[in-house]
Amino acid sequence: MSKEELKRVSDSKTTKKIKKGQAIFQEGEKLNGVFCVREGVSKLSKLSANGKDQIVKLASKGEVMGQRSVIAEESTNLSAIAVSDMEVCFIPKEGIVDALHKNPNFTVEVLRHMAHDLREADDVIVNMSQKTVKQRIAEAFLYLRDNFGADADGYLTVTLSREDIANVVGTATESCIRIISEFKKKNFIKTSGKKIGILDEKKLQDLVDGF
Repeated sequence: MSKEELKRVSDSKTTKKIKKGQAIFQEGEKLNGVFCVREGVSKLSKLSANGKDQIVKLASKGEVMGQRSVIAEESTNLSAIAVSDMEVCFIPKEGIVDALHKNPNFTVEVLRHMAHDLREADDVIVNMSQKTVKQRIAEAFLYLRDNFGADADGYLTVTLSREDIANVVGTATESCIRIISEFKKKNFIKTSGKKIGILDEKKLQDLVDGF
C-alpha cells in the first residue's frame, strides 16, 4: 500500500478494549469492517447443527478477523469471543474495499491470507477425521504452547476452559475432562484450576504421531 493509502486506513481505524468473555462479533452478524488483534487472543467458533460450538481458530496479535465476510458482503459465519482481555482495532469496510479496488498488491495479500485460513480449515477437517480424541487434545496442548507460550511456572499462557478445549478438538466436555485426568496421572501434564502445563512434551508428541 502507498503511504497515502496507509495513512487513510490508519486514520479511519478505531481502537477498543475487549474484556475476557466478551463477544467481538456474533455468527450471522453483518460486519461493517474488519478487526485487527493488537493484544490478547480470540476464539473463532461456529455453531453446529446440534447446537454445540466448534472452535475453528484462535486469533492472536497481528491477525485479522472478519475480512472474508466484508469482502464477500455476507453475514459472518463465525463468532469471535475474547478468551483473554484484548485490544483490537476496527477498520471500516469502506477503507478496505477502496484499497482492494486501487491496490493490486493489497488484494493479493488479502487473498493470500484467506487462502492460508482455508488451508488451516482443511487441516482441522483432516485432524477431526483421522486422529483420535486423545491425539487431538495432545496436539492442542502442543499448539497452544508453541504458538502462545508458557508462563514462568510452565503453565500455558492461554487458559481455555475444559469446554473450550473440547470445542477445539470436537468432543464432549466429559470426554475431554477424562482424558486430561488421564494425561495428568501419566505425568504428561500438570494442572492448577483451569491452567495446564506440559511436563512431557515427547510423550505428547509421540501420542500425536501415533507411537
